[in-house]
Amino acid sequence: MTSVDVRNRVRGAGALPLRFHAKVDIRWSDMDVFQHVNHARMVTLLEEARIPWLFEDGRPTAAMREGCVLADLRVRYRGQLRHEDTPLDIAMHITQLRAVDFTIGYEVRAAGAAPDSTPAVTASTQIAAFDIRTQRLRRLTEAERGYLAEWME
Repeated sequence: MTSVDVRNRVRGAGALPLRFHAKVDIRWSDMDVFQHVNHARMVTLLEEARIPWLFEDGRPTAAMREGCVLADLRVRYRGQLRHEDTPLDIAMHITQLRAVDFTIGYEVRAAGAAPDSTPAVTASTQIAAFDIRTQRLRRLTEAERGYLAEWME
C-alpha cells in the first residue's frame, strides 16, 4: 500500500476538494463467490487506508493508536470492485469534528478511475478518542483537532 498527501488547497470552480489518498491492493482473499470485493473485506480495506493517514509516526493523531474506538460505520455500494481494479484509490476527508470524536468520509475508486468520477463505494466511520487506562472517552488534543480540521470539507 502507498499513501499520498493530496492537499489541493485551491478552491473554486473545477478544483478537487482536499483529500488524503491511499492506494490499497485488493488481495485474492478479498473476493467473494460473486467475484467482487466482499463487504467485510471492504471494511478492512477502509481500515488499512486510514492507518497511514492518522496513525503513522509523526502524525499529530498518532497517539490515538493507543486508544480510539469505532463508534459508527456506514458503507454504500454504487458499483462492484473486482480483483482487476487493484490498487484501489481510497480518498478520505473529515466530515465532522467534535470534542471527542470525528467522522471520516471515504470515496473508493478502481485503479485508474478519474478523481472526479462517481466512486464505487462511499463510506463513513465515526471514531472517538478513548483512554484505555480509565476506560472513558477523552477529548481530542489541540494538535489532533488542528490536524483533523485541515482535512475538513
